[in-house]
Amino acid sequence: MSIAEPPPQTKLMTAEEYAALPDDGTDRDLIGGRIRVWGTKMTWRNRVHSRIETRTAKALDNWLDAHPEIGGQVVSGEAGFRLVRDPQALVGIDVAYASAELVAATDASLPYFDGPPVLAVEILSPSDSHEKVVAKIRSYLDAGSVVWVIDPDFRMVRVHRPGQEVESFNALQELSGEPYLPGFRLAVAQLFI
Repeated sequence: MSIAEPPPQTKLMTAEEYAALPDDGTDRDLIGGRIRVWGTKMTWRNRVHSRIETRTAKALDNWLDAHPEIGGQVVSGEAGFRLVRDPQALVGIDVAYASAELVAATDASLPYFDGPPVLAVEILSPSDSHEKVVAKIRSYLDAGSVVWVIDPDFRMVRVHRPGQEVESFNALQELSGEPYLPGFRLAVAQLFI
């Protein structure tokens, strides 16, 4: 599948300008102040993707419920985050954990979080291009987020942490959230039930 290129931009776009674009189903993000169009239409999530998204959000929500002193919010469904302000990056994330500090600092009238999440989870879809996945991972890491990339086909999770080597966990292993999600542990196989 080829990547549709938007018309050349003469100035960098803000998150507010990006958020005001029509909701026309286009699969796009704002990265480095420029619109990145990944396809002409966002694909419907298949049932495998949707199930993994639900399982991941549930596991994170259960962890947060068990540790109310940590606070924050677990969100899913392409939740919006302005990762950085200069140049601006605004992306939709499959599942994310926003810290209590980020939730408190974000103006309640904004349709997105005004800062990066502690954890960004991307679930690979058949329509995802390599370019899209790499660009989003780099954006998350540059903003200081930890990234889980869940691969439904190979039943594995790749964990990307800023400044560290990537770690891979298969369905026979346990995933730990230490130190960014204190006390979080999950058998990877639980994501694929």
